Amino acid sequence: MKKLLLVLMIMLMALSFTVACDGDNGGSSSDKLKVALILPGKKDDLSFNQSMYEGMMNYLDANEDKMELKVTENVYEVSDIEPALLDFADQGYDVIIGHGFQFMEPLVKVAKQYPDTHFVLGTGYKFEKNSAIYDVSLDDGGYQMGVIAGLATQTNKVGVIGGADVSEIYRGHEGFKLGAKSVNPNIQIQEVYTGDWNDTAGAKEAAVGMYDSGVDVIWHSGDGIGLGVVQAAKEKDKYVLGNVADQLKLAEKNVLSGVVYQWKAVLENIFDDIDSGEFLKLADEERFYWITAENEGLNYSKINDSKGWLTSDDLTKIESSWKDLKAGKIDFSVIKEPTK
Repeated sequence: MKKLLLVLMIMLMALSFTVACDGDNGGSSSDKLKVALILPGKKDDLSFNQSMYEGMMNYLDANEDKMELKVTENVYEVSDIEPALLDFADQGYDVIIGHGFQFMEPLVKVAKQYPDTHFVLGTGYKFEKNSAIYDVSLDDGGYQMGVIAGLATQTNKVGVIGGADVSEIYRGHEGFKLGAKSVNPNIQIQEVYTGDWNDTAGAKEAAVGMYDSGVDVIWHSGDGIGLGVVQAAKEKDKYVLGNVADQLKLAEKNVLSGVVYQWKAVLENIFDDIDSGEFLKLADEERFYWITAENEGLNYSKINDSKGWLTSDDLTKIESSWKDLKAGKIDFSVIKEPTK
């Protein structure tokens, strides 16, 4: 009898562990909000995917009595996105999050078929009555990176490398140019879009070309391309500015700073609106959730000037620029949205 009781206890402990660990959540209950997060890349990419994964996990830790979470990684190709969305909708998930611009067309299509499900899109511009968009004012972050690059450069040549020329990436690049010229009116700025956020090799090649032409500081706008630019900076022993997460550990002598995203603010707003029932009542423009310098959804990582290119006066200007951004004093009206 004692042996039988021991076996039953072990089986119960194993079952409890399985339930607690399933889907990166703290357990499941029929009265909890079922949330699915679909990432286009890996949750530990030190970039766009990791920032949202960590934001969701932080939110879950504070609200695990109210929600359960399932995370799916590496759903990058558009042809794979619609089946993934349909699968979660068919399973009865309450909230489905597609973390990336490429989710836009499939997400609005599937949202029409499941009017009682809440769909959330990471960057984009198309809505359904049961969907919302969260986005980043990357013109804020880009501007700050431009200020840093414009002050740090020793050759008066800087560069910016992005994935696709869309939405927040475009705004970030234009903000970068604006910031660099605000502190260095005669600066030369090179720009490349690889056309693919995962094109690590193409981004590295573009960065090497820039460095070889005299550019000594490059800002990249995230994902796999960022890894390529950091690799090039390390090989050429130049500076790189990161995006989305602090990438210092990738190249401790070459990562000068970078934009850091904190999605917590928008996640709290989105789930508050869902919980209260306001989500489905809001107008489209009210279901657009932003992280900005002002709401501290955006920040920048500590300056790591291993080469000693920045003076104390430069550092003061960098701090002053950030204060102006947080106070909403920078005029971005000259930046126009790209043609959609």
